[in-house]
Amino acid sequence: SAGGLHTVGLKADGTVVAVGNKSSNQCSVSDWREIVLVSAGGLHTVGLKADGTVVAVGNKSSNQCSVSDWREIVLVSAGGLHTVGLKADGTVVACGWNDFDQCNVSEWKDIVSVSAGYSYTVGLKEDGTVIAVGKNSKRQCDLSEWKDIVSISAGSYHTVGLKADGTVVAAGWNENGQCGVSDWRDIVSITAGFDHTVGLKSDGTVIAAGSNKDGQCEVSEWEDIVAVSANETYTLGLKADGTVVATGRNDYGQCDVSDWCDIRLRY
Repeated sequence: SAGGLHTVGLKADGTVVAVGNKSSNQCSVSDWREIVLVSAGGLHTVGLKADGTVVAVGNKSSNQCSVSDWREIVLVSAGGLHTVGLKADGTVVACGWNDFDQCNVSEWKDIVSVSAGYSYTVGLKEDGTVIAVGKNSKRQCDLSEWKDIVSISAGSYHTVGLKADGTVVAAGWNENGQCGVSDWRDIVSITAGFDHTVGLKSDGTVIAAGSNKDGQCEVSEWEDIVAVSANETYTLGLKADGTVVATGRNDYGQCDVSDWCDIRLRY
């Protein structure tokens, strides 16, 4: 999982590794155990445990790490300064920065997936439609017309949705062409960064759209990829053999993952 300037990896044994910016202790995950899913936010990291509880480390300025009382969680997503959790009954909980109502998800129902952006939250419903709350300055929350969606990813100011037929839709800020995904085909996974979008194809190759000023879209030579994650100015790819590749900005060592092994998307 790619955070603001740090990277988090889930190992096959349920432990967690992290590299990159450590200014808020967001990489202090070496003692985590029985983790089944990880999500890296702006300056915090969240881990879902096998028993449905949640742990978090890092910046706590907006209470984004206040997850100790969460129960029956099946999915977590860390945003810029807030955290979202999907419960087993299809309802959603959230904590953290709420200046734009991005944590106002208590009335959501029939949700199957959630994604926390910088200042907004997106939810995928059972019927393939999408809902969103929070900052909508670039129309990143204008998703009411989306249909047949199977996966979602909220970036900083744009949102990406994967359709059941392998095509992709996008809404929001498009100054650098990050929403230019209408011609993508055979996509199985998507991820939205700050001003770029990355898609994983069914053959294990990767495509990208948007800004490439730091090399974050240089993924055309990647092969055997099973998962992708983008945030800020870099991109990660998980390979089928459990190793990880990265491209883009690396000023905090967030791309120093070449020695990682036994990494998996979910335990």
